[in-house]
Amino acid sequence: MKFRVIVAATLAGVMAFSACTKTKSHEVEHVFFIGLDGWGAYSVENSDMTNTKKMMAGGAWTLKKRTVLPSSSAPNWAAMFMGVGPEIHGFYECCSHTPDFEPRLTYKNGIFPTVFQLLRDKEPDAEIGCVFQWDGIKYLIDTLSVNYYTEASEADLCEVSKEYIKTKKPRLAAFIYDEPDHVGHADGHDTPEYYKKIKQLDIWVGEIIEAIEEAGIMDNSVVILTSDHGGIDHGHGGRSMMEMETPLIIYGKGVKKGYCFDDLSVMQYDVASTMASLLGLEQPQPWFGRSLDQVFE
Repeated sequence: MKFRVIVAATLAGVMAFSACTKTKSHEVEHVFFIGLDGWGAYSVENSDMTNTKKMMAGGAWTLKKRTVLPSSSAPNWAAMFMGVGPEIHGFYECCSHTPDFEPRLTYKNGIFPTVFQLLRDKEPDAEIGCVFQWDGIKYLIDTLSVNYYTEASEADLCEVSKEYIKTKKPRLAAFIYDEPDHVGHADGHDTPEYYKKIKQLDIWVGEIIEAIEEAGIMDNSVVILTSDHGGIDHGHGGRSMMEMETPLIIYGKGVKKGYCFDDLSVMQYDVASTMASLLGLEQPQPWFGRSLDQVFE
């Protein structure tokens, strides 16, 4: 009898503790991902990125997010959509259109499971879209899982994205520039030309945020602004911190304001896990990213 009493008391205590420590949901109605290809964290402090710095002041940020290796485009965009590194999702070369070796898992659309697929499975009627400048992106998002995807020039990408936001009010959307990567290759990283380009990109970022506000959905949205890799001299793909450290800014509903999380270890694949958490999605077993719950109130 005494044993039963002890067990019952123990179970009651565990249940009470669990209730007190249950993770708070940070789910929102809309998640927007803005990517700037080749934007190194080293550039932020000395940049004239007014809108980006407003997002940092009004949200959470780190300049210590690390790429997966190699520090190039396809492996890292894939990591942010697929929740794993290249050794699992299979995209290793910079501009791969198909996996360079067999992925650990091939999902029903013939690609390693992406956050876009997970949302489509859970919410068949959800509006999901992607506007991109580099056509390589379409091989990484699983186009069969999105309602809308289109390639746009650098000059048009912002307007196309704004129109999509206002007319469709998507549940999940990604807007991805292929800059400042080209300027980094042509003129060099950490050069006047590079800073001029990221200033222009920052203007477009601000316009996309304004479009979300004008659509009347900012109060129930989270915006993620980040990059696939940085660069050094005229290239990237190596192991220097200028190539491997990228900014990550999280802004919107429930996000701590002015919160720097440089003290947290953050990898590219944590972005996928964070988006999945915001959308109320269950992370598949092969993913090993971690949701950045610490940045939310």
